[in-house]
Amino acid sequence: MKRFWIGAPLVLAMTLLLSSTPAKAMSCRIRFSLSGWSAFYKTARGHGEVSCDNGQSTPVVIRVKGGGPTVGETKVVDGTGRFSPVSQMRDVFGAYGTVEAHAGAGASADAQILMKKDVSLALAGKGDGVNLGVSFGKFVISSVRGRRRPTR
Repeated sequence: MKRFWIGAPLVLAMTLLLSSTPAKAMSCRIRFSLSGWSAFYKTARGHGEVSCDNGQSTPVVIRVKGGGPTVGETKVVDGTGRFSPVSQMRDVFGAYGTVEAHAGAGASADAQILMKKDVSLALAGKGDGVNLGVSFGKFVISSVRGRRRPTR
């Protein structure tokens, strides 16, 4: 079953942000996997790596927390994401707001746009699970402990 996504305003915002690139901006991407569950409360944990076109990369931890009329279990593998242009890698860390409507069983694909102040993140991933509902929450990207500084 396919997942449904609500967020046309976020797609418009992402388009506007990508078209107004600052002079010293760099492009960053994330590769990740995560798994979790929901029963009115939604939670998931995962890991990944953020890499930027200036050669910097760093491992990250991902947490998803939220709630709403939702129930199910989710697993995302081979997740990818692209950030709107940023001036430094640390701009990608933090909490992004999420709004998601979902219905799925078995193998599925998902895509969504997340926002954090003036940074947006377009995510896509493949996975499996059983889920149904609407949830609101946050997608938090944190640096892995002990490796707070990006590598060059």
